[in-house]
Amino acid sequence: MPEGPEIRRAADSLEAAIKGKPLTDVWFAFPELKPYASLLVDQYVTHVETRGKALLTHFSGGLTLYSHNQLYGVWRVVNTGDSLDTTRVLRVKLQTADKTILLYSASDIEMLTPEQVKTHPFLLRVGPDVLDMTLTPQKVKERLLLPKFRNRQFSGLFLDQAFLAGLGNYLRVEILWQVGLTGNHKASQLNDAQLDSLAQALLAIPRLSYNTRGQVDDNKYHGALFRFKVFHRDGEACERCGTMIEKTMLSSRPFYWCPGCQH
Repeated sequence: MPEGPEIRRAADSLEAAIKGKPLTDVWFAFPELKPYASLLVDQYVTHVETRGKALLTHFSGGLTLYSHNQLYGVWRVVNTGDSLDTTRVLRVKLQTADKTILLYSASDIEMLTPEQVKTHPFLLRVGPDVLDMTLTPQKVKERLLLPKFRNRQFSGLFLDQAFLAGLGNYLRVEILWQVGLTGNHKASQLNDAQLDSLAQALLAIPRLSYNTRGQVDDNKYHGALFRFKVFHRDGEACERCGTMIEKTMLSSRPFYWCPGCQH
């Protein structure tokens, strides 16, 4: 499943395609959304916001399209008039004079008023986004020490969007390797220096992944600094200590780690 950096890059591509351009045609598959189609024609997308793995497409008239891709949803950008050869089911079409964005296969799609955005259950539950540049390591450290988070094992906590939005499986294993901790650790067990290091990594690694804008191939982001240290590298030597990287299951997801320097 794509994680925060990939979702933000997708949002960037949607914005680049249609932001600020009048919509010439709008289509929704779901009956409850169809009444909005004619209303949105001649409006434009002001910006596309990410809240973890959810996208909020904001329109000039004040409405917001909420979409969460879950496992199968995917956005695509095409030249207006072109179509994609795909077996995926089209859910949303937002068309401008030159570019069209298409949402396929997603099932979690809603149209929200500004008031509904403030009270939406997922948006209320989700934590601060790791790609929100106003979020600081100090705020993350404070969040780690909150009563509801401080005694939870990192293996599960870092997959919980209520803690920090945008984290996922590859990010949790890379962050924990970076700071030399295991998935079984808890914030309540760490000293102040460890907490500072972890808070820094929880922001720095997702932001580095986003900024590289590369495509994963042989565990590398081409032409960039981000590179997987442990993710999908079981059986290889840890570059920090030389111990063989291992794979196990934690919180029902594959977990990669180095038993030599993560303890």
